[in-house]
Order: sequence, then structure tokens, then C-alpha cells
Amino acid sequence: MTGKFGVKRSNPSPRPYLELNNQGEILHFDLTQNQHILGRDRQFADLIVPEDWRVVSSAQGIFRRVGQDYLLFDGNGIEPSTNGLFLNHTRITVDSGYSLYSGIEIKIGQNPKNLIRLRYFNPENPGAPPLFLNQSIGLGDTAILLGRDPEADLRLDAPLVSRRHGVIQPDGHGGYVLRDLSKSGIFVNRKRVPQLLRLPDPALIRIGPFTLLRRDRTLEMIDSGNQIRLDVQRLLRLVKDRGGRSKVLLNDLSFAIEPGQFVGFVGGSGAGKSTLMRTLLGISPVTKGKVYINGDNLSRNFPLYRSQIGYVPQDDIIHSHLTVLEVLTYGARLRLPPESEIEDIIQKTLFEIEMLDRQDILVKDLSGGQRKRVSIGVELLTDPKLFFLDEPTSGLDPGLDKKMMQLLRKLADQGRTVILVTHATANIKQCDRIVFLGRGGRLCYFGPPVKAFEFFQIESQDFADIYNLLETGEAIAQSWATQFQRSGDFQRYVANHLSIGEQLQATTLTPPVPKQASFREQLVILSQRYFKLTRRDPVNLGLSLLTAPLGILLIWLAIPNRDPFVGEPDLALASLAKQVLFVFTCAALWVGLSSSLQEIIQESAIYLRERLVNLGIISYLGSKIGILSGLAGLQTLFITLVILVGFKWPESPLMAWPLGLGMTTVLTLLSCMGLGLMISAAGQLRRLQAEPVSAAAHHRR
Repeated sequence: MTGKFGVKRSNPSPRPYLELNNQGEILHFDLTQNQHILGRDRQFADLIVPEDWRVVSSAQGIFRRVGQDYLLFDGNGIEPSTNGLFLNHTRITVDSGYSLYSGIEIKIGQNPKNLIRLRYFNPENPGAPPLFLNQSIGLGDTAILLGRDPEADLRLDAPLVSRRHGVIQPDGHGGYVLRDLSKSGIFVNRKRVPQLLRLPDPALIRIGPFTLLRRDRTLEMIDSGNQIRLDVQRLLRLVKDRGGRSKVLLNDLSFAIEPGQFVGFVGGSGAGKSTLMRTLLGISPVTKGKVYINGDNLSRNFPLYRSQIGYVPQDDIIHSHLTVLEVLTYGARLRLPPESEIEDIIQKTLFEIEMLDRQDILVKDLSGGQRKRVSIGVELLTDPKLFFLDEPTSGLDPGLDKKMMQLLRKLADQGRTVILVTHATANIKQCDRIVFLGRGGRLCYFGPPVKAFEFFQIESQDFADIYNLLETGEAIAQSWATQFQRSGDFQRYVANHLSIGEQLQATTLTPPVPKQASFREQLVILSQRYFKLTRRDPVNLGLSLLTAPLGILLIWLAIPNRDPFVGEPDLALASLAKQVLFVFTCAALWVGLSSSLQEIIQESAIYLRERLVNLGIISYLGSKIGILSGLAGLQTLFITLVILVGFKWPESPLMAWPLGLGMTTVLTLLSCMGLGLMISAAGQLRRLQAEPVSAAAHHRR
């Protein structure tokens, strides 16, 4: 094939043309034929790029004229290209193609440091003026402010970005330094920035969801982070059973989830749905294979994407004694920068989850579906673009099931990538794709829900029949998995969409954990929330305050001598005094333990989710100890008053009886409360060991 090389020019062509930008090196190609092939191989391509443009494949893409414009197909028309063609992280495929319009930008590859930008222009059919995502500013001799502030030189508008997030300023030696002014942090070349860092050239800067590229004296926004894709490649998960034999949980799974897709994981019990979700969350290890998020290895770069991932477990992650508004308010204060417009964000979230008219209702008075909406709302506060939900419709009636699936469909339509595990299939057709897993963690189908009936040859159009088919045995599941890998559906919905990510990992290092909000701020927020929860539970609060005084009062009524601590020395009286003191001690022991025994384990789901985001252990325990100490003070006051009123106290040469009584009571209460917290934490530890997702989340933090 006779090809033509790209040319460099300053004047635009009057005909349709391409502009390829390889990290500042720009080439133009005129489109004059009904079909063109872009690539490096002169035998196949007629739009030929230089040989050192290694990101471009031998045959990168095919342009076919349709009317006045062109359709773009990936690869050579049969096989996809190596690095792919992406529009906002959505891969253009071999078979479906994408209709180009003047001004559109396509990316070749996903690594910001070596990707090539392809722009299509058609002066004959200009349409609307192009709106390019990329913003760039020059780095000169003055400081550049980055952040959410309207006066910032480069405005980055996202909930987790501070008003004054960072500053880039010249260092006086021809280079630039980056100063981190935020609490959520900045990453440069995937490593957390200390307070001050001399910027390398080039430098990949990550602030919240935004990715910036510093090259020479230019700073360019190359990704706003509003689109997230997942590529799952050859996932294998093995564990040992009690007999020491290997058991397969995930068996060589590969598929791609595109930005804005709503994907359901379905299959029988034990098929590996929850294990797969934990793996995609990045908190459960795999034996072999990789998960890539926008081309980055998720296990290595989880802190980079932490703020963009929302996770709603099956258990409610909200306190039942708070109102909907209070739940969202405390969640926002814990997750967002202090200067964020929290009220506006909360009202927007209430609107999205359709709970504006229920915001002042206590969570315990909501229906199951409404509570699940509030759990989703807590995650929406940070505007994540990747959403995981574990059995969100579990326990809901058919009507609420439908409403929940419609809500998730709406979230996906807003650009979020939504992934859920579900057993309910009545409304599974709301999904764009379903992952049908068979026994042994085998991928038996991936594709549109309606196509599953055709693949499995189910005439009833009932997903339950697919369940029954795959539950027949492992041999049947293996047979369907093999059949799927050999099918056209696998090529169409899996192979053509997968994108490799290894090219991005050569220099990737595991970043340190992002710093949390300050201990003082978290302590204040958590203490306020815990105080309100305690006050909103009058039954337990009343029992905690009155159990010991009432018990002591009953003892006072039951004993024959109500003054065992005074009078002439007597063996019988001494024995009675010891018994009464023992009762005082047991009352304090009981009240102290009962006040704290459930404090950690009863909110374990909430604790683990907040811990996965940014919750500090010391501030969490500090809030518990602080409020429980105040409660211990009130309990001491009531216990001491009852004892002093009901019993005459002896004279003491060392310490006044009331003072000694109060001190020993409060110290006993505090010791028992600490013991209760330890027992509660031990119970939580056993639960962590039983639930890998929780243990992994806890360990990661």
C-alpha cells in the first residue's frame, strides 16, 4: 500500500484532516479517500506515523467515510490495536466503531506520559465549536495557585479539592517547586508529596480526581477524572481449605467495564460474586492476574483512586438514631475539606437520592429501601465515579427493588460506573452488562442481559432458569465457560474492549497512605456525633445511669443493719460491711462494662467503611473514651449520692469518705469501660478474621 507520512503545518486544511499530538510533536493528515488506515506499518497503513511513535500499532485504526464525516474503528478491522483508542476512557472497538465530528479528541493509549492525542477536524462540516477538556497554563516567574477557589490560576472544582490546594512557584534555578496546602494531599508520579517538592520534568500531578501534566514550562489538565473504566485480566484466586487443598474462588476471569456502565454480578451462592467485588475494590488479594483502573494497577495505586471509589456494603453504614440530614452532615464533615460548601453538597445529594422530603426523619423510622438510599447518599458526598454495591436490594419488596434499580440506573446515566452484586433478577435488565458466574468462580457469560437468554438457549426469558442451569454442577459451569470463551459474544463484549495496563506499571511505586484529617478535627466531629447518639437513646442512657443506684437502693432496703460502716467494731458488722462494699464494686463493674461492651462491634460496618476512607483510630477511640468518661462522671455522681444518703460514712484520717468513694467509683467505672471497649474490639477482630473484605480493609489502613 502506498502511504503518506504526516506533515507539520500551521495553516489548516480545507478538507477533513487529523491532528496527532505526541507529547508536543504534532503531525497532520488529510483525509481524502473513502477509507484510511492509521499506523506505523507501511504495508498496511496509508496514514503513516514515525517509527519511534511506539504507542501507535502497525494498524492503529481505520477511518471509513460515512456522509461528510468518518467512522473510526480500532485496529485493523479484525484484531484490536495494542494500546487502544479511547474517548473519555471508553474504548472504541473493532466492530462498532465511533462516528467522528469536527473537534473530537481521541486518545491512543492511557499512560499520560506517552499517550497520543488524535483530533479530527472537518471544515466542510464544522458543527458546534469544539470543547476541549484540556486546559493548560504557562509556568512563568510567578506562583500558580491550584484549587477550588474561583481566583485560582487553574481551578479544580471537586468536593475533595481544597480552595487553596497547592501552589507551584519557581525555585530560582530554572525549575519549579510544588507546595501542598491541603489535607487530602497531592501525588506526583504516583507518590505522595511532602509539604514541599521540587517538580521533576515531566511530572504527573494528581489532585483529587484531576490529573495534571507538567512538561517544561507548561502545566496541562489531561484528565478531569469524571470517567472510570476497569479492566480485569486473567484473575485467579486460590485459597486453602481445612484439609490444605487448594480451592478456586475465581477462575481466570477477564472482562472490561466501560465508564458509565451499570454492571450486575449474578450467579448462585458460592459462585464468587462477593469475592470478585472485593477484588475489584482493591481490598482482597489475588493469586494471579491484574485489575486496572484507567490503565493503572489498582492494587499498587489504590490511594490514588480512594476518593473516587464508593462502596455500599450489604449492612447499613448509617446510625439509626440520627436524622437523614445529620447522617449526611457528619459524613461530609469527616470526608470533605473544612471549607467545602457542605450544605450545598448535602442538598444536592438529598436530591439525587430523592430524600429531600425525608431529611428530618430519624433513620430508624425509614423503610429498608430509604435506609439503603441514605447509605448510598453517604458515598455520593465525595462524588465518586466508581460505585460498588453489595446486595443493595436484599430484603426489599418487588416495588422497592424496582425503585432501587432505577436509582442506580440514574447514577450510571450521570456518568458513574456502577457495579452491584445481586441475587434478585426481576429488574436486572436495567443493567448494561451482567457477569454470570458459575460454580468455581467461572465466567459463564459477560454481555447485555437480554443476550444471555440467546447464549444459554433459554426460551422462557427467565433468569432463574439460567441459575438452575449453572447450579447443576461444576462440570456444567466449566462447559459453559469454555463455550463462552469460544463464542462471538466473548470477542464482541470482552476481547474487543479489554485494554492492557502493563505499560503504565514500569515505574509505579506503592504510594503511602494519604494523610487523614487532623486528630483534633476528627475527635470533635466524632465526639459530637457520639454524644448525639447517646442522647437520642434514652432507654439505654437511663439504664446506664440508674441501674447501679437502684441496685444499691434495693440492697439498702434488704439489709438488716443500714449503718454497717459506723459503730463499735464487730465481726458480724465487718462481714456485712464487706458484703455491701462488694455490691458497690459489682454495681460499678456491671455499669462500666455494660456501657461500653457493644460500642465498637455494634457499629462495625460504619467503622470499617469510614476507616477505609480516612478515619483515624486514635480519634475514633478518643471520642468513645471522652463521652464514656463524661457518662462515668454522671454515674459516679448518682452512685455516690445514693450511698451517701442511704448510709452513714465513717471518719477517715487519710481521706474524706465521700472523696474516696467518688474516686474509687469513677476509677472502677473507667477501668471497666476500657475493658468493655477492649472486649468489643476483640469481638470485632474475630469478625474481621471471618470476613476477608473487612480484614483487608483494616490492614490496608
